[in-house]
Amino acid sequence: MSRNKDRLGVGTPQPQNVAAPPQQTTAPASGGGFSFVIPTEFVELPSRGKFYPPDHPLHNEETIEIKQMTAKEEDMLTSRSLLKKGIALDRVIESVIIDKSIRPHQLLIGDRNAIIVAMRVSGYGSDYNTNVECPACNTPQKYDFNLNEIEIFHGEHETQHDVKALGGSFFTTTLPRTQVEVTFRLLSGADERQMMQRLEGVRKRKGEENLVTSQLRNMIVAVNGEQDPNDIAYVIENMPSTDARHLRLTYKLIAPNVDMTQYFSCSSCDHEQELEVPLTADFFWPDR
Repeated sequence: MSRNKDRLGVGTPQPQNVAAPPQQTTAPASGGGFSFVIPTEFVELPSRGKFYPPDHPLHNEETIEIKQMTAKEEDMLTSRSLLKKGIALDRVIESVIIDKSIRPHQLLIGDRNAIIVAMRVSGYGSDYNTNVECPACNTPQKYDFNLNEIEIFHGEHETQHDVKALGGSFFTTTLPRTQVEVTFRLLSGADERQMMQRLEGVRKRKGEENLVTSQLRNMIVAVNGEQDPNDIAYVIENMPSTDARHLRLTYKLIAPNVDMTQYFSCSSCDHEQELEVPLTADFFWPDR
C-alpha cells in the first residue's frame, strides 16, 4: 500500500509505550556448564485481546510476553529458505513468544506489528537510523527515528463512523454511494502474507497489480447479508471509488495498530512534516 499506514492503521492515538519495561522472568536456557535467564517483556497489544474468539489464548488479554531475540532468531531472519518462502518473520515471532499455543499467523496485524517493534527495540535498541527521501525536495539522507516514541492506537469507537460491531473481529458498514451493507473483518498475519504472495505472483507474471481489490477481497465476508463469493466479487469489481475509499478509511479508523508516524526535518531544504517510519532492511540489521 502507498504508505505503511495503509497496512498498519491510522488514527490519533493516545501516547503509550509499545512494550512494558523488560523483566527477568522464566525463560531459562541452559547447556553443559552454562545457564542463562533470557530477559522477557510484556508487549501491550493494540487490540487488548478484544477481537479474538473466546477459545483463543489472547482473548481479552491486554499484553503478550516475549523473550529477547538471540543469535538463533538472527539466523532465522537471514535464512534463504525461510525468506524465499516468506515465513522468516513468522518463525522469529513464533520463537520469541513465550506461550507456544499462540500462532503468529493468527495474530491480528496490529498486534504483530507491536511485537515486531518490541523485538527490534529489545534486540538492537530504540535508535533507528535509516535512509529517507525528503517528500519536498527528494533529497536522500540518513535520519534517526526513536522507536520508543511509537504509539499504540487501540482503534476509534465504531459508532462514530457508521460502523456496527458484530462481535469478534467482524463489523458492518453501509457504503455511501451504493447503499450496500458490507460485513468485513480485521485482517490477520495470514491474510497479510496471502496478499503479499498474491502480489508477488502478479509481479513475476508482469501482470497488473491489484492492491486495493486484493485488500477488499480479504476484508469483505458478506454483502447485504450474502456470503456467496460471486456476489462479493461482483460488488468489489464494480464498487465506486467513493465506496472503496469509505470502506478503507473505516477499516483504518477502527483497526487497532501501532502508529508509525514521527517528526521529520529535512537537512537540505528544512522541510518539516510527520513522516511514516520506513521499514527497510536496516530495521533488523542496523549495523549493515
